[in-house]
Amino acid sequence: MKVYVASSWRNPRYEAVVAAIREAGHDVHDWRGSEYAFSWSEISPEWRNWTAREFQLALGKPRAINAFHDDRRGILTSDVCILLLPCGRSAHLEAGFAAGLGKPLIILLDPQDVRLEPELMYRFAGTRIYTACHEVVTALGRMAREQASKRRTKS
Repeated sequence: MKVYVASSWRNPRYEAVVAAIREAGHDVHDWRGSEYAFSWSEISPEWRNWTAREFQLALGKPRAINAFHDDRRGILTSDVCILLLPCGRSAHLEAGFAAGLGKPLIILLDPQDVRLEPELMYRFAGTRIYTACHEVVTALGRMAREQASKRRTKS
């Protein structure tokens, strides 16, 4: 399966989760390892102090546009999206976009996160909300088998 892991640059579990999914035989769009990997500091070292107008203009910079299109392409070509918590607004928008496209959404909570804030819209994931990476890998395996079975049935 093709997997998009929506998360944060600051999430220390990202690399281990991506590695576990790859070890299970799935293809992961790694936005961190992409040639388009992006940081606002590439546009301006003062990005944390931008006004709303400066932020609006920055979204139109070629570097930001290319990074956006790479992430969007990763979501569009994925079979499933994993929202790896904790993460911020960008990852939540990516997961919402994927869910809006009808792609299965998996949410991987951080069991050590004492600040976990409940979110009603996580219901878009249905019952696919987990607290351990091995649960996600098992779910992906099940989904891949179901996908393969559907393809065989259509043939």
